[in-house]
Amino acid sequence: MMSARENILARIRRRQGKAAIPDAAERGAVRAHLAAHPINARPRMDWDPVARFRERALGLASTVDEVEEIAAAPFAVARYLEVSGLPRAAVCWPELMALDWPGAGIHVEARAAREADLVGITGAFCAIAETGTLMTVSGPRTPPTVSLLPETHVAIIPASRIVRGMEEAWRVLRDELKLPPRAVNFISGPSRTADIEQTVTLGAHGPYRVHIVLIRA
Repeated sequence: MMSARENILARIRRRQGKAAIPDAAERGAVRAHLAAHPINARPRMDWDPVARFRERALGLASTVDEVEEIAAAPFAVARYLEVSGLPRAAVCWPELMALDWPGAGIHVEARAAREADLVGITGAFCAIAETGTLMTVSGPRTPPTVSLLPETHVAIIPASRIVRGMEEAWRVLRDELKLPPRAVNFISGPSRTADIEQTVTLGAHGPYRVHIVLIRA
């Protein structure tokens, strides 16, 4: 059975005189077009991606810590929670459950976030140095609610997954995932709005805090 989204897209394609579902040849033609399309003009990028990402993330009101290896990440998160006066309990992506959270004194559950969850811990598909942005993709093992619903979002990202710009981020997504996920989210610091009297308010539509743990190795 087709989902509502698939049904809508199929109807659009039929009105265009196309088959309801694109075949391998059509997908291949689109990939070839994207691969051949040159990157448009953009500012010089003669900076170190890791240093630039850290600088831009801090400018967006995120906080950043660095550790040498992934095994040290739970202890870095524990320090952040302690200093911030936050509870040592969190919901996280399943792929992170193998880390030593009990050793760091944090109770962690691998599931989608609920209203009562105050801390969400995720990875990221990649990070964009130019803007200090985290890029996440939805899926069974990467539920979006973990980064969107809790008041505090902690993201663990290897330095090797930092790319220079948005163009590189989309290229990596196409190369690694082939087909786009249901949702791609770009997280540039805590949620904010200035809709009310032009006063910037954090946490209006998402987390009040975004803390990033960079893995150097």
